[in-house]
Amino acid sequence: MGGIFGVCMEGECVTDLFFGTDYHSHLGTRRGGMAVFDGKRYNRAIHNIENSPFRTKFEDDLYEMKGHMGIGCISDDRPQPIVLNTGLGTIAVVTVGRINNKAALTKELIEDRGAYFTEMSDGDINDTELVASLICSCGSVPEGIKHAQDKIEGSMTMLVSADGGIYAARDRYGRTPLLIGKKQDGVNGYCASLESFAYINLGYRTHYALGPGEVVFITPDSMTVVAEARKQLKMCTFLWLYYGFTASDYEGVNVEEMRNRCGRSMAEQDIENKTTVDADYVAGIPDSGTPHAIGYANRSGIPFARPLLKYTSTWPRSFTPKDQSKRNLIARMKLTPADALIKDKKLLLIDDSIVRGTQLRGMMDMLLSYGAKELHGRISCPPLLYNCKYLNFTRSSKESENIARQAIMKLEGTDTVTDEQISEYTEFGSAKYLNMVEDIRIKLNFNTLCYHSLDGMLGCVGIDKCKLCTYCWTGRE
Repeated sequence: MGGIFGVCMEGECVTDLFFGTDYHSHLGTRRGGMAVFDGKRYNRAIHNIENSPFRTKFEDDLYEMKGHMGIGCISDDRPQPIVLNTGLGTIAVVTVGRINNKAALTKELIEDRGAYFTEMSDGDINDTELVASLICSCGSVPEGIKHAQDKIEGSMTMLVSADGGIYAARDRYGRTPLLIGKKQDGVNGYCASLESFAYINLGYRTHYALGPGEVVFITPDSMTVVAEARKQLKMCTFLWLYYGFTASDYEGVNVEEMRNRCGRSMAEQDIENKTTVDADYVAGIPDSGTPHAIGYANRSGIPFARPLLKYTSTWPRSFTPKDQSKRNLIARMKLTPADALIKDKKLLLIDDSIVRGTQLRGMMDMLLSYGAKELHGRISCPPLLYNCKYLNFTRSSKESENIARQAIMKLEGTDTVTDEQISEYTEFGSAKYLNMVEDIRIKLNFNTLCYHSLDGMLGCVGIDKCKLCTYCWTGRE
């Protein structure tokens, strides 16, 4: 995934850019970058943030960069921003998303327009440089942005610093949000941000929310719509469930409130299906499971507690290392047990989702070793069956690693499964669905395990279900 932030203002923008970009650190763990324009040239800095936070790596840059306009990013992918001297002038670009037809676009640009690519880290073309090349193949930056949006299969939200301002463009189906904040207290300035909370403490208030495929242009004293929003919206539901920060709003729906509703809905689902359990405490798997657990506790009447406390002062995010054993070690080291809330207790644990289940199984084994009497699992979304092909959300490189797919393959007695076979396991409450969940329950060492239904989860978002992407659960948008 990743996050992007940009600022145009009277006077120095670097402090706002620094903190606004840093506020997107929960969306990526690999690299951070900033590019600031001082009226003559761009000053760019890119650092690896896998083992150190953004603030630490960029603290010196904060004092060296000068300018009234800049863009920044947090990325799980290749280095950004890209700065290019082009026929359209010198431009800087940051992006978040995924290009599924990368090879075809690269071939077309090289063969038809003689393009070439220099950012070849990891032996592959940098997605953001490819986007920049698509933009520069047209006669103007706005025309180039619309061309890139039309050509790219996948999803691509971007900020382009050019023409004395910043173009902010939301991906054409609106899978990721993009908002414009306006500076308050008599200072002229605008910012563009993926997360709505990222600019509040910097003295901005939400001025405009871009629609799918919409492009706007901001300067220190104005915001202009360059390309109107398209009609079809397919917002990523997983942003509300897990990746998004709890203070943010997407399509007018607050993340924390949505997660609370999810927990309440799961409690009601248990009551309706007679799957309630006699537990001493409801607990969330830190951090994103916590608001779901609060909602469940408030509806069920079971007290909320925190038997696992997260220590994040020095530990990076658990899925940063490529090696699974290191991920498991870091996940365990980050969570410290509160013994009095575990020993001889029956715990109902709520998590936002399960991908591989490896870390969750380790957590269950740890709780049992500390004397937990019973462990019951409630998962806020349906079983994940497909890797995201739009935003790289899924934390496994192969779909066959997903614990739900593994359960289906075991039940079907095959090494691979077809979409048709998978569809037979997605009907909530059916015999095959229950067999799949039971297999997962056994693997994870739960006494009981229930997933939230798809309809229940989508209903908790509170907007038209047709405007939400459900690909990772259904294989369909």
